[in-house]
Amino acid sequence: MKVEEYNRRQRSTARIAGTLVFLLALTPLARSQAAVDAASLRVAVHDSSGKPAVDATLYLQFQPFSATKAAQTLSLRTDAQGNCSFSNLAPGAYALRVEKAGYAASTLTALSLAANETRSVDITLSAEKTTAPAVGAEFFDTPHFVVSGVTDTTSIGGHGSDAVVRSRESLAKETVAFGDTNPAPPTPESTAEKRLREKVEREPTSFEANRDLGKLLLAAGKPRDALNYLERAAKSARDQTQPDQSLHDQAELHHLLASAEEQLGDPLDAVHEYQRAAELDPSEGHLFDWGSELLLHHAPEPAVEVFSKGNDLFPQSVRMLMGLGAAWFASGSFDQAVGLICRASDRNPADPVPYRFLATMQSTQTLTSDALVERLRRFVTLYPENAAANYYLAVGLWKQRKNSPRISEDAMFVAQVDSLLQTALRLEPAFGAAYLQLGILHAEEKDFSQAITDYRQALHATSSIADLKMTDVQIEETHYRLAQAYREMGETDKARTELGLYDQIMKRSAEQTARQRREVGQFVYSLRDQASPSH
Repeated sequence: MKVEEYNRRQRSTARIAGTLVFLLALTPLARSQAAVDAASLRVAVHDSSGKPAVDATLYLQFQPFSATKAAQTLSLRTDAQGNCSFSNLAPGAYALRVEKAGYAASTLTALSLAANETRSVDITLSAEKTTAPAVGAEFFDTPHFVVSGVTDTTSIGGHGSDAVVRSRESLAKETVAFGDTNPAPPTPESTAEKRLREKVEREPTSFEANRDLGKLLLAAGKPRDALNYLERAAKSARDQTQPDQSLHDQAELHHLLASAEEQLGDPLDAVHEYQRAAELDPSEGHLFDWGSELLLHHAPEPAVEVFSKGNDLFPQSVRMLMGLGAAWFASGSFDQAVGLICRASDRNPADPVPYRFLATMQSTQTLTSDALVERLRRFVTLYPENAAANYYLAVGLWKQRKNSPRISEDAMFVAQVDSLLQTALRLEPAFGAAYLQLGILHAEEKDFSQAITDYRQALHATSSIADLKMTDVQIEETHYRLAQAYREMGETDKARTELGLYDQIMKRSAEQTARQRREVGQFVYSLRDQASPSH
């Protein structure tokens, strides 16, 4: 079912279960090809003393290299001798997992089956429970969503005004930046590149050589060239011209393919490759990049699911909390989002990034939360000479007054907000947003003459600090408020002029936003029913 624009849904995304559950194969792993191509696998399971492991559960997962094909899973139980057999299997790569109560789960990283091959595997289970499974040792739960397409629609909707949607898009881009850990690009004629090209010429079917060259070219900003070698590495693995590759190696290849596809403007293939990487190796980086890709392309509910899984597996990860908070914010859940970002801030109070996230979230709300304001107060305490910190707290306190109308009548409260804004401007004289907030304060005190001066200074401010520059939303708001102030002063012509400028900027901003949204694209996704059939 094609999902409606996400502003018409606020369904809660199911958190992924901690205990891994796999679909029993409704669709056989065997291909509809000739029976002569079928392979089979015999498995014998026993404990460390050699005793047969009776009634152990085996999961055999087919690992397709095509990102558009699902990783199918078969499940069988061992007999009284600790044996079981999988038959009519398609040739290709597989991963095998064995579970039995009282024993640590056992996983073969990867194995491959050739046409007509009958392979036997012996597995010994350890009686000791592991507290933390090794990375890549678990299959990934079947997601409750399916990304089926991408569209360049510009009417993506959202829970609120277009300004709110733009703030959510901005936060999504900041979240993606957390995953940008690529090293600085090497020079085009680097020694490493020449050496790898020579190796590929000598070994054109080498998985390792093609993957390494593709990885280097991708870091050098050559995604199209990189994709060529990465696809050759994938073909090498499919054709089984190399020894069995570990799940970690396969996952790295899919992650590299995803990065190349995204850079080349194919987000649909990219998100499928990110998903395959996370399924093969559910590391923090793979899960984070998958969630970020979903968030960047306006799929907040799937992003919540992926980041929730990441937070379960890596509860100490600050960036996973940040990603989950950004995803809930994109879904329209302000309180949930703020709570998560506050937790991230508490992990490392000296990090200014969570405070910036909180400030962005706050900018979309008429009211604010006490918890958010307390974190912003801590930001000022830690960094009293930071212009942004003083400004964020001033805005937070100003919005907090709505929670208690009597606060706005308190002269000491107004003086505190004014002092914070003046401090921000002393530290950064070209801080346009601080002038805007100062104008709002003066306008509410009916000092429209001073408010006009503040608004005009805001429009002329050109800070050299990127984070302190006026956003399009703030510029639009300044012209609108300036028009109101002129009207209050009886200067109707000037008010009319400012409203005209406001309309022009709104139109230009809308066209720019539409162009950016077309370039980014929006995922078309559907959510599966949370109640699955009885497998």
